[in-house]
Amino acid sequence: MEINITKEEQFNFTSRFKKILGIVLVVGILAVIGGIVVGISGGEEHHGAEHEATEVTEEFRTGEGSGDGPRTHAPGTGDPQAFDMAAVEHGPDWVTRLFANLWINNLFFTGLAIIGVFFVAIQYVSQAGWSTGFLRIPLAMGAWLPYAGVLMLVVFWFGSHDLFHWTHEGLYEKFLADGKTPNPEYDEIIAGKEAYLNTAFYIGRTIAYFIIWAGAFYFLRKKSLEEDINGGTSYWYTLRKYSAIFLVLFAVTSSTAAWDWVMSIDPHWFSTLFGWYVFSSWWVSGLAAITLVVILLREHGYLKVVNANHVHDLGKFVFAFSIFWTYLWFSQFLLIYYANIPEESIYFIERLSSDYYSPIFFINLVINFVFPFFVLMTRDAKRHSIFLKITCIAILFGHWLDFYLMVTPGVMKEYGGFGLLETGLTLIYGAAFLFVTFTALSKVPLVPKNHPMLEESLHHHI
Repeated sequence: MEINITKEEQFNFTSRFKKILGIVLVVGILAVIGGIVVGISGGEEHHGAEHEATEVTEEFRTGEGSGDGPRTHAPGTGDPQAFDMAAVEHGPDWVTRLFANLWINNLFFTGLAIIGVFFVAIQYVSQAGWSTGFLRIPLAMGAWLPYAGVLMLVVFWFGSHDLFHWTHEGLYEKFLADGKTPNPEYDEIIAGKEAYLNTAFYIGRTIAYFIIWAGAFYFLRKKSLEEDINGGTSYWYTLRKYSAIFLVLFAVTSSTAAWDWVMSIDPHWFSTLFGWYVFSSWWVSGLAAITLVVILLREHGYLKVVNANHVHDLGKFVFAFSIFWTYLWFSQFLLIYYANIPEESIYFIERLSSDYYSPIFFINLVINFVFPFFVLMTRDAKRHSIFLKITCIAILFGHWLDFYLMVTPGVMKEYGGFGLLETGLTLIYGAAFLFVTFTALSKVPLVPKNHPMLEESLHHHI
């Protein structure tokens, strides 16, 4: 292998590729507009049972129920008294559905970005050399983090009352203004979590997450590029030290972010495994995205430093952590199943007892475990790009579906759906994420040419 040539690779983000992403973006925008028009006109059917709407209506008429059901107030307001009979009878409106899908895509693509940074940090801390030749790819994925932070805050600011039941102020006051009359909206369980579940603290935590994550991205990128210019081992030691610090911070923030952004959608429910579960879904998705990009770049003549052995190792990562995700999925399910505690089991009851969510529940398991397990089981499958590409695409869709199942039943209840709005927003986010990632990748050398472990990567063999 001619090392001097391969060290100077530069990715060219061609106008043709930008045009393709532009077309995808436009298609996504048109699909979203179509979904909104259908939603406003009432032409899109919700997957809710008629008798359930009747039960919810009766709860609100009598003042019973926790108010956790479909949205019954005007968009952007938290007034539970602003009763809208049509909203109860026909389910949440298109605004709630729009916010739910924005939140799902925020979660999914934020996960891809932070896993890119996490992957790079892991390589430094573990002193791994095999991955050196393609480290710039996961690092470039981290460029999405500043945009993800802004989107997360904006969607929460405008859609918090639609997404998070705990943001309604009436839930925390035991008595009405006179101080004597019991407040029918008071929720003892949510009120007990007020110190943690309050808007100011929530926004502060979210800002802190993105400062830490984006800060790690910019630091790793800056030092890596300085290493390209100056060489030596001092940068590698510096990056290893600060990567270790980042991993400790990430262990905490990734778990609390999962509680904040996903678990608090169902504020009466909790799972001690949930932080790990969300991380595992992010991790497998990130590995699939890294593997897919590496393969596609190799097929277009880039990454000459990457050979079949590197691809094989990436395939093993995808295979192994698909099983890891399944282990956590099953552990969470089994613990809640045999304990049979109502406030825990409700999460799975809502998904398994629904005619709409129940098939997706099992499809999720098939796509994210059964399919990659059997396709990537053999050594040869992990060394052939066609198998890896199909599997990685399936996993990316499957784990988007996983986040869909985490969010939609809690927000939309029995009235979830999949149509133009879901498809369009995913296309928009996907095109934007790829544009930011490949723009970042095109601005730096594709291979960290002065990385002290590049030689080990060049001679990687298994």
